[in-house]
Amino acid sequence: MQFGIFSVSDITTDPTTGHTPTEHERIKNIVTIAKHAEEAGLDVFALGEHHNEPFFSSSPTTTLAYIAAQTDKLLLSTATTLITTNDPVKIAEDYAMLQHLSGGRVDLMMGRGNTGPVYPWFGKDIRAGIPLAIENYALLHKLWREHTVDWQGKFRTPLQGFTSTPRPLDDVPPFVWHGSIRSPEIAEQAAYYGDGFFANHIFWPASHTQRMIALYRERFAHYGHGDPDQAIVGLGGQVFMRRNSQDAVKEFRPYFDNAPVYGHGPSLEDFTRETPLTVGSPQEVIDRTLGFREYVGDYQRQLFLMDHAGLPLKTVLEQLDILGEEVLPVLRKEFAARKPAHVPDAPTHESLVAASLAKKVSA
Repeated sequence: MQFGIFSVSDITTDPTTGHTPTEHERIKNIVTIAKHAEEAGLDVFALGEHHNEPFFSSSPTTTLAYIAAQTDKLLLSTATTLITTNDPVKIAEDYAMLQHLSGGRVDLMMGRGNTGPVYPWFGKDIRAGIPLAIENYALLHKLWREHTVDWQGKFRTPLQGFTSTPRPLDDVPPFVWHGSIRSPEIAEQAAYYGDGFFANHIFWPASHTQRMIALYRERFAHYGHGDPDQAIVGLGGQVFMRRNSQDAVKEFRPYFDNAPVYGHGPSLEDFTRETPLTVGSPQEVIDRTLGFREYVGDYQRQLFLMDHAGLPLKTVLEQLDILGEEVLPVLRKEFAARKPAHVPDAPTHESLVAASLAKKVSA
């Protein structure tokens, strides 16, 4: 089981102090957060992609490469790589380069994003969002696995005798997760390729996440990749912790009430009841997170959102320390004890290389 954090890269005013970080401050802070995540014993750091204010992360590969140079074990990922508006050729090149620079410590999460205006900014039509995601990923998948590519589709110019460079490290592409909040077509796409499916799991009730993952598992088996419970599943989540739950609720409430995404909407109490957001003690976070397994089955990756809504850097680092010291040791032990032997671990570059070599030997 991999545990980590993901950032959507929002630049938000702290409602308790009125301070709004500059872009430079927020960018430097995210590097500090990623490095601290490794120090706290987390496995994964994931960064989103946005091309509009109030977000800063328009070039996640640049940021992740910089973080890779300052970490040793941390697996670097994206909280969304926009498969719809990015050129799949450029994605193939950029992430293969990051794979080499990080020594294989990289995977990525494909998604359509949730910002409508980004489509025309990059010359695309939002009404073609799903077809774009399907066609662009089909090309990316091909570029990473075939040295010379001839290709023709609907949404970009044809390729003739094209080779994407650099080639993937050890001739093994980065592992891909397909991330979605609400689209069953993306769960189907993940299942078709035998890739991972990451359910955002921070806005909708548990019943919705349960249905999405059940669909993915069923289709994963349909396409012959293994039993349904062997499908590769990841979940998002949100937590805020203090030693006792009353202090956590009191401290987090102004951030929740003014957050760009859900502020000025449901109450904190309603949102924590209806979604996986957990605001409370470390034990409450442990109990809630272990409960996810009851409706999604055994899964491979759990990422938490912790640096959003204007929370100051000091508070985020404190949250990481609590997570690493008090929550993760228990979660690791409990999830490991409950996982059947036939359920795979989350893929890493090393495991993918070993599987590739074993396949060549058996052939």
